[in-house]
Amino acid sequence: MRRSKLLARLRNKEAARICSLGHFIPSFVRQAAHFGFDAVWLDLEHRAFGTRELQALLAFFHRYDIDCLLRTPTLEKTGLYRHLEDGASGLMIPFVSTAEKTRTLVNAVKFPPVGERGKDGVGLDCDFLLPDDDYTDNANRETFLTVQIETPEAVDKVEEIAAVSGIDGLFVGPGDLGLRLQKQPTSWTLETAIERVAATAAKHDVAWGMPVGNVEDLKRRHEQGARLLAYGNEFIALMEMLKSSAASFDSVLGDRKEV
Repeated sequence: MRRSKLLARLRNKEAARICSLGHFIPSFVRQAAHFGFDAVWLDLEHRAFGTRELQALLAFFHRYDIDCLLRTPTLEKTGLYRHLEDGASGLMIPFVSTAEKTRTLVNAVKFPPVGERGKDGVGLDCDFLLPDDDYTDNANRETFLTVQIETPEAVDKVEEIAAVSGIDGLFVGPGDLGLRLQKQPTSWTLETAIERVAATAAKHDVAWGMPVGNVEDLKRRHEQGARLLAYGNEFIALMEMLKSSAASFDSVLGDRKEV
């Protein structure tokens, strides 16, 4: 079974380098691996992939030896572990606000004795070969589960969530969490909520992280102890390229006039 680069980083108390992808762009996977990223956060919550598209894309992750951190659109048990069978290195689950839900997720994606994942053993995760006797133990060791902290309730209960055996990371969703902190009466600000998650993760020896938008934010979160750091995606790359190209046109042709 392929070894997880992200988990290797976390076990060495190092930060993992993560970028994001929301479209079927196999070359992006290759380029991310080439430039030293440990994982690509593949977003199925907000982006649409067909089953065969996803299976094809996951093959590129194995070809170029880079982790796929897959944010899944489902909580259905077999749907969750089928992503692992198809080759995802780990799952990110949005809107996890209780320890009970966290335990249900661990039960779904881990083999006994940790959970109750069903065994198939002929997927991409074991190279389409009948696995050896260590397959389930290897799968438990080399696949990961990250839960997203995106509600005031999750911040209130993050101690209980972090204490659940079998999770590997807490991932703050600043967009959704920030929205709910604005709309729901609470004593938390986004920054104090992030500080609580960081302190709780350190206490329970669980990795935490979040997406960052610039180098200054990357440095600040790393100094807070974040080891799951997501920075860069195809949207930003395309926008920056088009912005630069448009400026070049303006410099040569003059300001663009509407027609």
